[in-house]
Amino acid sequence: MNKRHIALLACTAAAVAAGLGAAPSAHHPTVHRVQPGQSIQKAVDAAEPGDVVLLAPGTYRQSVDIKVPDLTLRGHGAGRTVLTPAADAGKSKSACAAAGNGVCVTGTDKRPLQGVTVRSLTVRGFAGNGLWATGTDGLRVTHVVAEKNGRWGIGEERSVHSTLSHNLVRENGDAGLFVSNTVDTEEGARDAERTVIRYNRTTGNRIGVTVRRLRNLTVDRNEATGNCAAVFVVGDETRPRAGDLSVTRNYIHANNKHCPKTPRLPFLQGSGIVLTGAEETLVAYNRVEDNKGTSPLSGGIVLFKSLVGTPSERNAVRDNLVTGNSPADLADRDTSETNTFSRNTCTLSEPAGMC
Repeated sequence: MNKRHIALLACTAAAVAAGLGAAPSAHHPTVHRVQPGQSIQKAVDAAEPGDVVLLAPGTYRQSVDIKVPDLTLRGHGAGRTVLTPAADAGKSKSACAAAGNGVCVTGTDKRPLQGVTVRSLTVRGFAGNGLWATGTDGLRVTHVVAEKNGRWGIGEERSVHSTLSHNLVRENGDAGLFVSNTVDTEEGARDAERTVIRYNRTTGNRIGVTVRRLRNLTVDRNEATGNCAAVFVVGDETRPRAGDLSVTRNYIHANNKHCPKTPRLPFLQGSGIVLTGAEETLVAYNRVEDNKGTSPLSGGIVLFKSLVGTPSERNAVRDNLVTGNSPADLADRDTSETNTFSRNTCTLSEPAGMC
């Protein structure tokens, strides 16, 4: 090829590039490093999708609201990176802080916030929730300690495809882990689209795990001890009904803390797994031991009509090891005759004959 041909090819390439326009440069993920005393919120606001906000070890007296998709907020370990409330949190211009929450992950029904990960940090002592998410798709919360928060340790609503795993939630005012259709309107159960709650440990909460008005969700391989109640699956008369859930392979023992009654519930003590107003839920392969109390909801595995009187229907309780619970290992206190109990290992049942 002579020089004339080379020059011609170069001119042709330049003309094609000019005609098509240069290809946009891809975003390369950036790590935004934050030190104690610096603003986490500023780092989050400066981030682009795919970036990581990395928190150095230390204590951060602040809240943070995440609205950037595909963002990772990561500490250096739950024992080393700690978020606590700011002294003037109630006066903050941040809606997250003003609501008393530690970490907020915020999307909407029309525009769900996708792909956010929060991991390897502690959220402690917030008046509201340690971590609160609304309107998310694919949220991952893992290796987080949520402790001594006023309401929920880790909670979410209006969210799908979530994974809450390997977290420690303890001594929160209400539920350690709370997942719901929505908390501010009355509507039927939502499809959680294979949300998974697994490998978490809950202790010292009012309720270890609450699943409220949802479908298509799994609670699997968690440990719950020292709560007033371990696992609540809550439904009512709205449509679609809550249910189509799996509660499997959990270790639930000695949830014997006493919690006073509320306008919605009687006092709680000694409740293992409780289903109220739910349908088509599988409760299987769980180990439920030594949950003892005298509440109407006390017992190892309990089926109970909802607070508005809606029965739990077509639920299957099978292949569980349920021992040492009081007043019963298995308790069917519902009005429906469509629930089934089979192949469970237990000593006492209510009514008799289910063991």
